[in-house]
Order: sequence, then structure tokens, then C-alpha cells
Amino acid sequence: MFDFDKIIDREGTDSVKWDLRKNVFGNANVLPMWVADMDFETPEFVTKAVIERAKHAVYGYSFFSDRYFETLIAWLKRRHNWEVEKDWIVFSPGIVTAVKAAVLAYSAEGDGVIVQPPVYFPFFDAIKINKRKQLTNQLLYLDQTYKIDFEDLAKKAKQAKMILISSPHNPVSRCWTKEELLLLGEICIKNEVIIISDEIHADLILPGYKHIPIASLSDELAEITVTCMAPSKTFNVAGLFNSSIIIKNSKLRERFVNVLKSLHLVHSNIFAMTASEAAYAEGDQWVDEMMTYVKGNFDLLERYFKTELPFLSLAKPEATYLAWIDFSKTGLSNKKIRKMLVDEAGLGLSPGTVFGEGGSGFMRMNVGCPRSVVKEALEKLSSVSW
Repeated sequence: MFDFDKIIDREGTDSVKWDLRKNVFGNANVLPMWVADMDFETPEFVTKAVIERAKHAVYGYSFFSDRYFETLIAWLKRRHNWEVEKDWIVFSPGIVTAVKAAVLAYSAEGDGVIVQPPVYFPFFDAIKINKRKQLTNQLLYLDQTYKIDFEDLAKKAKQAKMILISSPHNPVSRCWTKEELLLLGEICIKNEVIIISDEIHADLILPGYKHIPIASLSDELAEITVTCMAPSKTFNVAGLFNSSIIIKNSKLRERFVNVLKSLHLVHSNIFAMTASEAAYAEGDQWVDEMMTYVKGNFDLLERYFKTELPFLSLAKPEATYLAWIDFSKTGLSNKKIRKMLVDEAGLGLSPGTVFGEGGSGFMRMNVGCPRSVVKEALEKLSSVSW
């Protein structure tokens, strides 16, 4: 029903992915597959709602309507079997803002904060900038998939105030199982560690897998969890800046809100709210078809690597539209891999090293794009004198 093969020209739109290529890669002509937004057209039901709202001639201060909350609550129930109450939902301009606000709200300088690299790099900034102590619980890479080192986690939890988790995980594409989340939660409950769960990719689940919000697993876990969600990755509206932070525990919620109030980060914008309502009200079929299409892109990568580039491999994809590619068998340094990708292949990927420990030898490729673009990228990879 939806055309994901359509090419959308994003150049000249002040796109970070497309219009900052020269700044980031030193080459304005690389094929950019780095920033985690999609090159698919934002669904028509979203753009139509925004355009209709824009026709009203006044863009004054607005509040969150009942419909805003109702569509989100219904989406969470329908898609994730999670029953959420209106009072639990707090606005944040973005997930990174929310993570940093949570660090300020629930810890003090010198307190330990656990991260699980290789992971979304702003987690590290949230800890470092706010002078907290980073406790690294590095993920284990076994048989082209990642596992949590629970023995190490149990040790680190004794020194921690909180943990930042990526669920589903960016960049390694893991969709954590119920058993994994329960074991992580059990360790956190035992050690009174607050869980900050970045679930921005919650809706981007590949066929055969299921996302489980960790807060949905038990009342005990709900009481210690701050869940961060947004329509931005799901519906390609990241530029509108609108996230929902779900906190059942009223004391944790108050502390979080007070940090946002201190920075006057309490208001969304008209178009972000309108887009969110439309997305959550009408987006089921679009998301399902889009992720089926993305699965086809992942399948193409895996087949191509096996037949044409056998020294490259892909971490088993379970969620997101982010491919985590292992270049270690090339025997090249991270610097050399990046240089060859930019200079010889004309490809702009995200270096694995920015995601922390365990990222060396990997590159992240965004396959949330038309299949013709993925094919072009593979041809470029084959052109390199590895």
C-alpha cells in the first residue's frame, strides 16, 4: 500500500544527514547512511494533519489535548500490551534531553551510572558532562549477536545509582527478551538502581520479534523505571522534537519534572503535537509495512556479504533500521577503514568507535532507505581494494 522505493531528494533542506557531509566526512559527495533518520517519505496521514493545522493563521501557545494522550495510550496498549495512565506521561523535547534530565534528577556528582556499550554515544556525555562515574557493563558479542554480561552487571550494580539501557538496542539491533529484561530488573531492584530505558526504537521491530517495555513486566519494575519513547524514529519526524517520558512512580516523576521546569523545557510545539496524534492514531499499517521492507534491506545485506564480501558480517538484526557491520576480518585499523569507505567507496557510515568499548572494528549503516540505495551502497563497498 505504501511506496518505500520512492526516492526523496533531501539535499538543500538543511538535512544533517545530507547537507553536512562535507563537514563530517570531508567529502560532500558520499552516500550518507549514518544519521538515524529515514530517507522514506513521512507518511501522508502525518503530513496531511500538519498541513491542515498550519492553515490556521495563528500559531500561539498550545497545551496537550486529551486526544494527544488518548492516542499514545491506545498505541502502547495496542502495540506493546502496556497499560499506561495519563498522569504517568511527561513531555520532553527529545530522548537525549530526558536522559540528561534523569541523570540530574536521580544522582549526584560522583555517583555511579551503568552503561552497556557499544551503545548510543550521548549516554556517555550525560554521565561525563554531569560529573557522574561511568560504570561499564560491556555487552558480549557471541555468534553474531550480543548478550548482557549479567555477572558483571551484578557487581557494577552494587556501586550504581542508575542504569541507562537501550531497548531495543542501538547500534547492535538487539530486541531484549522477557527473560533478559527480568534478570536485569531483578539485579536493579535488589540494588535499588533506577532504570532509565531508552525505548525510542520500540516500534521498529523486525518480523518474528517483540518489544517488551521493561516497566510493563511488574509493578516493582514500573516503580523504578523511567521509560523514554517518541514517534520520531518510527514515523520519521525527528525534526519536530517531541518525546513522551513515562514514569509511574510519582516521586520519581516529580523529581524529573522539576529538572525540566528549572530549564523551562515543558512545552512542545503545535506541529509536533499534531504529528504525534496523527501518527499514533493512524500509523499501524504503515509501520508494519515499513518494517517488512526494512527486513528486506537487512536480508539483502546478509546475502550480499555471504556471496560477494565474505570478510564482512552483520550482527543478527532483530530491531531498528541500523545495521551493525563487522569489518574486523579486514585486519585494518578503524582509521583506515573509515578512510577507505569515504575515499574509495564514497560511503558515509557511523564509526563503531563512537559507541564506546566493543565498537572497534564495526561500522553502523542506516538501512531505513529505498532498496536501490542499499544496492548502491553494496556496489560501493565492492569497489574498495580491501
